[in-house]
Amino acid sequence: MKKAILVVSFGTSYPETREKTIEACEKRVAHEFPDYTVFRAFTSNKIIKKLKTRDNMHINTPSQALNQLKELGYKEVIIQSLHIISGGEFEKITAQVEKFKPDFDSIIVSQPLLDSMEDYEKAIEAIRHQMPPIKEQEALILMGHGSKHHAFSAYACLDHMLLNEPIYLCAVESYPGLDQVIERLQQANIKKAHLMPFMLVAGDHATNDMASDDEDSWKSTLEQAGIQTECHLQGLGENPLIQAQFIDHIHTAIERVKARG
Repeated sequence: MKKAILVVSFGTSYPETREKTIEACEKRVAHEFPDYTVFRAFTSNKIIKKLKTRDNMHINTPSQALNQLKELGYKEVIIQSLHIISGGEFEKITAQVEKFKPDFDSIIVSQPLLDSMEDYEKAIEAIRHQMPPIKEQEALILMGHGSKHHAFSAYACLDHMLLNEPIYLCAVESYPGLDQVIERLQQANIKKAHLMPFMLVAGDHATNDMASDDEDSWKSTLEQAGIQTECHLQGLGENPLIQAQFIDHIHTAIERVKARG
């Protein structure tokens, strides 16, 4: 029986970070599961269109990828999301998968990075592995994407779990916001903040919203508040412990397939 793993991410138009993160995750999946063929899809139509126009690179949406797998005769498909939370982009995947269920003997959507309590604990350990050395009166600020979806609470939960560490999680589009974290930094007498994306890739948000010299970037906002900054443009997809979490989720999905018989 032909078996496939479809690795789905939001995507990025930055080639260097794509290679270090998305492609690195895909290669790890291919290495760990040699009985499966690995395919790629992005959920961002904007990025797909940009890559096609700029680079003449074609990337499938989840629906297009599943159509391709159906035509190629694959019968078992595991879809591994590289998204961080079960938010709107993850729901795009589950919605597109629904209509393809009759076309495969087995099709399962595996969970994004943060699902179980154990996932949060593993993510914290992965952050510790990736973060720079933090000296006295220094802190690490993680830039999460955030979401208007109710799953935004995942960011607040992780930030709360980090309360006893010099690590603060902020979200671009939701709570906790940078202004709230700056207040906490000032109360803790933090003089320097290390900035690092809590995103799969170090793409547009990390490069422009976090690390640029634009007046409203996080770097500039912190410096205007009297806090020195140092930026670390490294996506989570580069982190071998984060990659391992996605691998664990695929193992769980395979066990679900076996349990169904």
